[in-house]
Amino acid sequence: MARLRLFRDLDGRAEELPGATVTLERTLQSYFERNMEQLLGIRFLASEYYTGAVHSGRIDSLGIDEDGSPTVVEFKRARSENALTQGLFYLAWLRDHRAEFEAIVVERLGAEAAATVDWSSPRVICVAADFSRYDVHAVREIGRRVDLVRYTSFDGLLALETVASVAGGPGAVARGDDGRGGGSTSGRSGATVMEVLERAPTALRDLFADLDGRLLALGDVHSVPLRQYVAYRRSQNFACVKILPREQMLMVFLKVDPATVDLVPGWTRDVTDIGHHGTGNLEVRIRTVDDLARAADLFDRSYAA
Repeated sequence: MARLRLFRDLDGRAEELPGATVTLERTLQSYFERNMEQLLGIRFLASEYYTGAVHSGRIDSLGIDEDGSPTVVEFKRARSENALTQGLFYLAWLRDHRAEFEAIVVERLGAEAAATVDWSSPRVICVAADFSRYDVHAVREIGRRVDLVRYTSFDGLLALETVASVAGGPGAVARGDDGRGGGSTSGRSGATVMEVLERAPTALRDLFADLDGRLLALGDVHSVPLRQYVAYRRSQNFACVKILPREQMLMVFLKVDPATVDLVPGWTRDVTDIGHHGTGNLEVRIRTVDDLARAADLFDRSYAA
């Protein structure tokens, strides 16, 4: 697959920096684990996590993303090799051990974070120096939420490219325990965002379809339906959409600094210090197609950020 090329400007002359891989796989893993939130948008939980006698393996890294989705991260120093299949193997373990995972979240991040764990769409992230076209095709066929991230080291610089990012299908687990009789701590009552959308009035469903199209048309974007909202992502979220049938509106949270926006009461709001589902501190209320049109610049700014 085509690789990223990086050049240094030397008085108007372009000098290409040679790309390289790290010497040791453990070095790559350790660096990512120390900087996982900045690099991948994942809060780090555990390294080399032992999955027990039945699965008999060790997950490179366990984490939780900004949506509260449990995440398995697998690393390969060079070509992807079997990182994808390993990740899917451990994803199956993760879905069968919800209470065990949530206990790790409580230990590392606290009970409040554990209460926000969303099992509707657990993830696998594979980080490697390269991926084959077969890897890219496979993630589009397996129906799971998978990201393939290619890294290249450039003389003290680290470049990350999202080779493939697939939302996958619903990943919720039907079982209520962790395979050992232990119950999960997360609440799972109430309709999911897609169930709410299906029951919403036609006008609101049409408005959502228009918003969905506009956000996806911004570029390298995919949407992930979660329990409380639909997340629109590049490498990380830039917009989260809640559907509110009673209020006949869509509530969008954007990663735009509210201090840089002329807030309009009833349309835009600073929710930095207000608890809410979804990532982003600027709330935008969409009731009409005209609201969509005047929010276009805010969508662009959040996408660019």
